[in-house]
Amino acid sequence: MTTLHDAISACTLCAERFSQTETAHAPRPVIWFQPGTRIRIIGQAPGMRVYKSGVPFDDPSGDRLRQWMGVSRDTFYDRKRISITPMAFCFPGYDAKGADLPPPKLCAQTWANQVDQALNGMPLTLLVGGYAQSRHLGRGSGVTATVTDWRAHAPQCFPLPHPSWRNTGWLKKNPWFEAELLPELQTQVTRALTT
Repeated sequence: MTTLHDAISACTLCAERFSQTETAHAPRPVIWFQPGTRIRIIGQAPGMRVYKSGVPFDDPSGDRLRQWMGVSRDTFYDRKRISITPMAFCFPGYDAKGADLPPPKLCAQTWANQVDQALNGMPLTLLVGGYAQSRHLGRGSGVTATVTDWRAHAPQCFPLPHPSWRNTGWLKKNPWFEAELLPELQTQVTRALTT
C-alpha cells in the first residue's frame, strides 16, 4: 500500500495541464485511504481549500457531508475507519469564470483501478457526485435520477449529490433526500462503523 501511496503522491502527470489553468498551480495529490477501512467515500476532486490544507473535504462541503452521514469530524478523519478517494487526487484548477474544472480523466485512468483493488470489499461506499456515479454505476440519466433510485444500490452503496452549497436549491426541491435517504444512510454508516 505504501508503494501505491508513494506513486500517487509523486504523480505529476497533470503538471502542464494545471499550469495552464487560471490558478497556474502545481500538482498536490491528496491521499486519504488504506485497506481495511469500513467506509469508502468516492468524490470528485479536491477544491482549493483542500489543495492548501491537504485534508479531504476540509471545507463547508465536508461539514454538510459529515452531517449527512451523522459522524463527527474525528470519526470522519479516522484513517482506520474511512477512506476518501476522489476521481482525481489533485485540485484541477479554476476556469476563466472561477468555477472548478472537472477532474482530469487521466487521473482515474491512471490510478482508479489500482485503488479499487486495494480497497475491494468495503462494507459501505458513498458515491458523491456525477463523476463517481458514472464510473461506478455506469452512465445514467444524471445525478438526480441516480440519487432518486438510491434504493437500487443500498445498503452497500449510496449515490449522493455533491454536498456543495451550490446544491442547496436541489435539496429544497427534493425533500425526500433528507426525509428518506439520509436516515437510511446514517443507519448504514453506524452499522459499518460498529460491526
